[in-house]
Order: sequence, then C-alpha cells, then structure tokens
Amino acid sequence: MVWPQRCEPRALRGVRLSQEILERERRSWPRLPLAIPVFVRSHDDTGKEFLEFATALNISACGVLVAVRRSLPLSARLSLEIPSAPLAATAKLPKACRTLNARCVRVTHAEGYHLVGLKFARPLLQDPRIARVGRRKVTSARVKKFSLAPASLEV
Repeated sequence: MVWPQRCEPRALRGVRLSQEILERERRSWPRLPLAIPVFVRSHDDTGKEFLEFATALNISACGVLVAVRRSLPLSARLSLEIPSAPLAATAKLPKACRTLNARCVRVTHAEGYHLVGLKFARPLLQDPRIARVGRRKVTSARVKKFSLAPASLEV
C-alpha cells in the first residue's frame, strides 16, 4: 500500500494545523461579524457620565468588539444599549435583552477611533459544554411538616 503512506502526512498536517488553531483560540464562544449600532454609556476620567453612539463590529455570547471615538480605560465598567424600533418594544414578541452591562478588557488605539473589547457581566447564553444540574428551591408549601407530638396536639 503506497498511497496511504504517501498521503497520510499531508492529510494529518491539515488536521494538526486546525487543532493548533483551535487550541490557540481562547474564546468560549465564536464571534459573529455583525455591524450593530449601539449606545455606550459610562463615566469619563472626571467621573462625568457620557453617552456615545458607536458600532459593535462583532459579538458573541460573552463579549463584543466595539468601535468608539472616546478612549476607555481598561477594566472600565459600562453598559451597551441596542436601539430598537418602537414597534418591537410594544409588540408581544419574546423578551430580548437590549441593555448589556460589560467591562473593558482590551483597547486598541487607531486613528480617529478606538477598538474596545468588552466582556459581558453575564453571558447571553449558557455554555453548552457545562452541564448544569437544575436546582429547585424548596418552598414551605412543598415541605411536609414533621412533628414529634401526638396527632391530637398538632395545630
């Protein structure tokens, strides 16, 4: 069998390469390359609140990359608001998140704008790799009352 011996290293090289790329990727969730207009609300260096119209360049369940004009310090806390049409706000549609709290984890300065990497305070989705055991809160109505007293003395 000559063919498998000749072709095997080439085939495996591609597999190894894709595994190396996956190992280098630190993100838990893939990023979607969507340009979404957002409002960024935070505080500047003097503590004064500001609101800036910006563009989210890509988004995942755990974070977003935003292009803003104002430089933000690392670990700055801010909120993103995704504007929606009035119809969507009043229609009986499934509830969707419009305001997201986040923290600045990366800043890249460019000419005229800054690319800011933000990590959401809470992921938008549950990580499918983590199996969560559902816990139910036990309420007093579901718990049987236990008493050592005879039945005639119970209240």
